[in-house]
Amino acid sequence: MSLEERVYSVLVASASEKFNSALSPLIPPSSFSLVHSVSSVSAAQRMFSEHSFDFIIINSPLPDDPGIRFAIDACTTQGTIVLLLVKSELYMEIYDKVVTHGVFTLSKPTSKQALAQAFLWMASARERLRKIQKKTLSMEDKMEEIKLVNRAKWLLINELKMEEPQAHHYIEKQAMNQCITKRKVAENIINTYS
Repeated sequence: MSLEERVYSVLVASASEKFNSALSPLIPPSSFSLVHSVSSVSAAQRMFSEHSFDFIIINSPLPDDPGIRFAIDACTTQGTIVLLLVKSELYMEIYDKVVTHGVFTLSKPTSKQALAQAFLWMASARERLRKIQKKTLSMEDKMEEIKLVNRAKWLLINELKMEEPQAHHYIEKQAMNQCITKRKVAENIINTYS
């Protein structure tokens, strides 16, 4: 295990008590928190609309629906990794439908070892998504900063009759002199001249 322990939230959609009891020891509370179990797709959809989950495990079919559409829809939510267990005779057909959406699939019956390995793959995928989300947020912050700095430059150009390079240099110099970010300087300029 790594130095940094991760704890994952899990939603299990399964109507099989046998499967649920076999799965239980594979999801220890030390690594998995907020483990919710439901026995229908409609209950899983309700639960998913109210909470975010790192992992969703669907033991297909469920009494009200096979769960394939729910698996695909859940994967469109950032950060959710879905494992769909399907009957071996339907595996390739369902795999072909869900693979392009990022749904992990396992054929049933399966072993505890295969499920344990699937959890490790899901954790790996979740961590990769976590890094991508951080990069995306960082890029969004940077884009927002650029917009604010540009808006501040235009205010300096219009209000103080500066040239664009001069306005840019002014913002950079203020940030250095005051030991604050260019974003903060731009916000101060916007507040002053808007």
